[in-house]
This record gives sequence, structure tokens and C-alpha cells, in this order.
Amino acid sequence: MALNKGSVSDLAKHEDDGVNGGAGRYRFFLALLVLLSAPLLFVVVNGFCTTGEGVASNSPSKGVLDDIAARTNNTGTINIKSKEKNNLILTWNLAGVDAAVVAISSPSQTAVSPRSGTHQMEGNYSLGARRIVREEQYENQLVEMEMVQQDDDTIVKLENANMQASELVNSSILEKYSTWKKENGNKNRVSTIRLMRDQIIMARIYLSVSKKKMKQGLRQQLLVCLKRSRRALGEANVDAELHSSARKRIKEMNAVLSKARDELFDCEFVTRKLRAMLLTEEEKIRRLKRQNTFLTQLGVKGIPGGIRCLSLRLTVDYYLLPPEKRELPKSENLENPKLHHYALFTDNVLAAAVVVNSTVMNAKDSSKHVFHLVTDDLNFGAMKMWFLLNPPEEATIHVENLDELKWLNSSYCPVLRQLKSAAMREYYFKAGRSTTGSYSASSLKYRNPKYLSMLNHLRFYLPQIYPKLDKILFLDDDIVVQKDLIGLWLVDLEGKVNGAVETCVDNFHRFDKYLNFSNPHIAREFDPNACGWAYGMNIFDLKEWKKKDLTGLYHIWQNLNEERLLWKLGTLPPGLMTFYGLTYSLEKYWHVLGLGYNPNINPSDIENAAVIHYNGNRKPWMEMAITKYRPYWTKYIDYDHPYLSHCHFIK
Repeated sequence: MALNKGSVSDLAKHEDDGVNGGAGRYRFFLALLVLLSAPLLFVVVNGFCTTGEGVASNSPSKGVLDDIAARTNNTGTINIKSKEKNNLILTWNLAGVDAAVVAISSPSQTAVSPRSGTHQMEGNYSLGARRIVREEQYENQLVEMEMVQQDDDTIVKLENANMQASELVNSSILEKYSTWKKENGNKNRVSTIRLMRDQIIMARIYLSVSKKKMKQGLRQQLLVCLKRSRRALGEANVDAELHSSARKRIKEMNAVLSKARDELFDCEFVTRKLRAMLLTEEEKIRRLKRQNTFLTQLGVKGIPGGIRCLSLRLTVDYYLLPPEKRELPKSENLENPKLHHYALFTDNVLAAAVVVNSTVMNAKDSSKHVFHLVTDDLNFGAMKMWFLLNPPEEATIHVENLDELKWLNSSYCPVLRQLKSAAMREYYFKAGRSTTGSYSASSLKYRNPKYLSMLNHLRFYLPQIYPKLDKILFLDDDIVVQKDLIGLWLVDLEGKVNGAVETCVDNFHRFDKYLNFSNPHIAREFDPNACGWAYGMNIFDLKEWKKKDLTGLYHIWQNLNEERLLWKLGTLPPGLMTFYGLTYSLEKYWHVLGLGYNPNINPSDIENAAVIHYNGNRKPWMEMAITKYRPYWTKYIDYDHPYLSHCHFIK
């Protein structure tokens, strides 16, 4: 029967007036009974819970919490959180991976489902009592966790002490050799790989601990997981390359590592093991760097098979020609000072072809360009035959044999005398020489045949080789011309001899990098902070050169360096000394360097450059060339040419 508003009011009033006195007295006695029986009920329920027949109420001890807080999981961050207020949940936060969840409770909790919160004995005691018990347990857990947090100062002190001890370790690993380096600036591309590598490192540590503590069963589990993780990781460099089983292996390894931590964790031993692993990896890096230096220099010294084949075939065909057909045309232009003259000294036929082709193809008027090539006796026929078969449009070209420069002998040229000395031969060819890391890194590069070749030193004799010329543009054989260079002959050198692009940036490529300033001759004559410049594309005023007798000055410095006390080897240091104060700085766009060693050159700098230079070990005609720079060089080669096809040149 429905009650209206008036009925409800009347009923309330009736109760207030004591009309229903029996019901009021009943409620009073019931409340009194509950208050008297509550302590007894709490004791019963609390005892029941600790017997294992209901919900496990034992919270983890402070020792357990301390142990959890002290153990940092290398595969992620450990989080301790309360779930259902009576269980602590320990989880590892893995990047994109669902980690195992471990509920920390007493052994008697087998009858409890920690994830679902289902309790078998839930209906056996009152809701009020259970709420009181849970609230007390939750408050106790918070108190214990606050006590753990109070130990942070102790942990920080321990970490600082370990960091100070680690300073005794020679950690010389460079960023570019770091296992964890960024891949294209995107951490997400390698996050799973990094996680797996971290797990593998920890597994290796626990393998050692398990052997020490005779835990054969756990050791076997670690070995199996380690093998599977390594197989899933393979040779992958980014996450996308990982095997499909990678995530499964991460979960398996995580479970085994969690077990190993509980049974095997030994902070002191782990620290020693990690330090030993670090030292081992550093030694591996040093060994690999030495091997890389040696193999790189070995590759630089070698001549690619295709170039050797090309030179042999051209040489044979050249000497099969009758003498009257062996001469190149337009010899009347060779001494005309009104034309633009280039000097190129090389024994590489293909490299010379690229330099000449690129210059001519980018010239507005190729008929005004004259190329003077000098090569050794071994490659003279091949060089001349190539340009007989492939004349550079309207340009003039002349090939000369180094051995025919009779005036260039050991009595006149100090470096030629030194190259033939017993001390120099011992330096280059003595067997059983030390192969320490420092020696290899600093000296192997100087054991290159180019430093023994007089072709490398001819640049100091330009006025003697071309006495009737006023200006000449010197080019290395590892350059490519991309623009018309006629503007270089219009540059006013302001009375200086050498026009070159400076290479110093901040403190790099200054004189103190190339010269020994502990020597009094060097310290007295030169400024260690003077800016260096580059060989490879240099415009020389030969008239000023002859006036100042710079070749004679070069001879003086070369004689003083017979024991290699002023500089080691090469032509740049004596060039810096000879043309000190006589070098005019050209604009940077005339000559962009580094394509033989630097993969990070700005593409716009390359595109806008008049000349690009493959200085360094990674020459464009070698397999070790930097791939993205090679097309700038190969576009000036006709790979369908019969000689190149026969020698199996591949673009």
C-alpha cells in the first residue's frame, strides 16, 4: 500500500513521541550487544586469518621490503604497490612488454587468488570486521614503506662511494663505440634490443654467481634462456629486425632473472663482475681498433684488381702502337701562359680520367684548359694510351714520365736521398716491430707507399717542371670538379704564392697538430695557433715562388728533418712551413674536404662546392668508399667502355 506525504510525517511524529516504544528499545539492546562483542570478534577473525584458512593477512616484513627496494631490476624499474590492500604487487616496467606480476604474501596464501581478489572464506566473518582488519594492514604497510624511504640517504652514500671507486677504472670507451648509442636519434627504434642486451648481461652475471654457489638447476635455466635470447636477438640493429619470438624470450628471461635475484643476489660480487666485464669490453674495443687501423692501411696500400687490370691492358696496347701514333695532340699549348694550366701527379689511370673529365665537362670553354700529368714509368704507357683513346674534348693534355726528369736526383732533392737511405728503409720495412695500440694508431698510416713515391713530393718543384708558366692550379687525383674553375685565375693573391682553403675550426687543424713545437727550430719560427690549409686544390703564383726561392726553403726544412724530429712524414707539414705567411685564404666553397672519412658533411656544402675532395682512406675507387658520396665520382666514368667492361668494373 502506498504511503502519502502526510502518512510519512505522521509515522515519524509517532516514533518521536514514543508511540513505537518496543521497536526503539529493541534497537538499543542490539547496538549494545554489538559494542560488547566487537573485541571478541576481532580476536577470532584475526586468529582465523593467520591460520591460512582465509585471506592471508601477514604483510611483508621490513627486511623483505628493504631487500625489494635495494634490488634494482636492470630490465626495468621496480614498482611496489598495494593491490587489494593486503597484497604487495612487485612489477617490472618494461618498454612495451607485459612483465610478470609477483604477489608478495605469506606461504599460506595458496588459497587466495591475488589478481582476482576472490577469497574462499569471505562469507565466514562480518563485513565490518574485515574492513577494520584491512585498514590496519594497509596502514602498517604504509608505515613500513615510509621507513624504507628513510633509507634513501644511506643508498645515495653507497652509490657515491661506488662511483668514486669506479673512477679507478680506465673507462675510455668513446660514444661512437657504445653499445647503447642512439640509432638515428630515435630511442624507440632500439628500446627492445637494449632491454634484451641488458637481460643478457645480467644473465651472464648470475651464471657466474650460480656456479660459485653450486645452483646447478638455476644455472641450467639461465643457460637455456641466454641461448634463446641471443638467438632471438641475432644481428638485429633496430627493433623491427628482431625475431618474432623476441617478446616471448624477454618474458622468459625476466622470470628466470627474478628467481635468480631472490636466490643469488650478491651486491659485492655483481659489482666486481660488472667491472670485470667493462674492462674486458674495453680491451676488445682497443684490440678491434688496432685491427681496424691495420686492415684499413692494408686496404689503402693495395691496388684494386680492376685498376691493375686496366693499367696492364692499356700498357700492352700502348707499346703495340707504332711510335708515330703515341703522341698526344696540341703540344703547342703546353707553354702558353695565357691558357689555364693544371698539374696532376698520379699513378692511378682511372682517378686521373675522372679529374680531367669532371674539369672539362664543367668548363664553359674547354679549349682554354691544359692538363699536365706526371706519372711513374710503370704507368706511363697506360696513362698515355687512355687519353689517346679518350681525348678530353677540346682541352690539351700532356703526359710525362717521372723517370725522364733527370735533374730530379738524390744530389739535388733531399727527400729523394732520404727515401733511399737505410734508416728510412728500416723504418718502413723492418719486421717484428711493436704493434701496440698507440704505435699502430699513430704510425701505421705513415707506412703508405705514397709517402715513398716521389710523385707525392713533386708539388714542391712546380717552377722547375714548368719554368715558362706564371700560374698553375695543382689538383690531387682524389678530387672531383663540379664547377668552372676559371675564376681561380682571376683571384688576386695579393703578392702571396699559394691560394688555398683554410681548414682550421676552433682548435683543430692548426700548426701545433702537424709540427713538433718542442723542437727549437719550430718553436722559434712558427705560431702554434696559425691556421692550417689544405692541399688538393691550390692555385700557385709561380713567378712569386721563384722570386722567393721557396723550393730552396723547402730543401732547408727537409734537410733539418732527416731524423723526423720536426714532423713525421707527408707533404702537408713542410708545405705549411714553406708557405708560412705566403698563403691566401680562398672561400670555402672552392674546396670542400672530408669525403674520404667524414659521413656527416652537409649535402648543400657538397652540392655548392666547386671541388670536392675524397681526402682520407676511403677513396671513391675502393670498396671501402662512403657509399653516399661515391655517385659524385662515378658519374664521370663510362662503365660501358670496353676496357672497363673487360676488367669487370661495377658501378
